[in-house]
Amino acid sequence: MALRQIRLFDDEILRKKSKEVDLVDEKVRQILNDMVDTMYNTKNGGGLAAPQVGILKKLVVIDLGDGLIKLINPKIIRQEGIQEVIEGCLSIPNKWGKLIRPAKVIVQALNENGEEIILEGTGDLAKCLCHEIDHLEGILFTDLVTEYIN
Repeated sequence: MALRQIRLFDDEILRKKSKEVDLVDEKVRQILNDMVDTMYNTKNGGGLAAPQVGILKKLVVIDLGDGLIKLINPKIIRQEGIQEVIEGCLSIPNKWGKLIRPAKVIVQALNENGEEIILEGTGDLAKCLCHEIDHLEGILFTDLVTEYIN
């Protein structure tokens, strides 16, 4: 188990765009596994993007209780509807806000074996996919908040 340090809101790496992963190899799989260990080591973490642990690669891990998802180069290829959600972020502790997210998203990505996958997310999974993919573009949920809740 390898825990990585979660970067906090004032770290400039969180505002940078991540680079695509060209080769899915053992190094990439190890980063994903470290991200999983780090996410599971937090109290409230349902997802984690590589920039949050200081790596500017398009890597995301998610587990909302229905099983672990590891995504490489994820991108939203379709979205439908809207939902008002409440979000927080491991990189912005103790801050919560309301914002609008799609009610459903279709995401294209690679899995940890380098195989292309299509993932459909609704409700909380759609919210989490959007939140983590935003991290890969240097976008924080606080950029989209309509009202803070504390």
